[in-house]
Amino acid sequence: MKTYTRTMNGWWRRNPFYLWYTLREWSSFFLTAYALVLLFGLARLAEGAAQYEAWRASLASPGAVIFHAAAALIVLYHAWTWFKVMHKTLPFLRIGARRVPDSAIFAAGVASSVVLSLLLLWGFA
Repeated sequence: MKTYTRTMNGWWRRNPFYLWYTLREWSSFFLTAYALVLLFGLARLAEGAAQYEAWRASLASPGAVIFHAAAALIVLYHAWTWFKVMHKTLPFLRIGARRVPDSAIFAAGVASSVVLSLLLLWGFA
């Protein structure tokens, strides 16, 4: 008698939920690479102004611009997914006797992120 062996190849591609979850988890490697780029820039800054300016100049290459644009999109996707599960990670929030709706928690997270991002951009402009 031969036992049944379920194949696991591509299991995450068959269900859209698992596909998006897996892509989100894989993107952490890309974000780690981006963090290493920033850490490398910090090391160049510690070496002196000339090395730091050379590092900054390297970020103007087309490959670096594409890398930063992709990193921005991945960070936005990460933020969006975290805001969508925020109501599950928080203890129940109540205002008076009523529980705060999940949609309000999501909206508050997105709104606060947008407002703080705009304040940062305005401060550095």
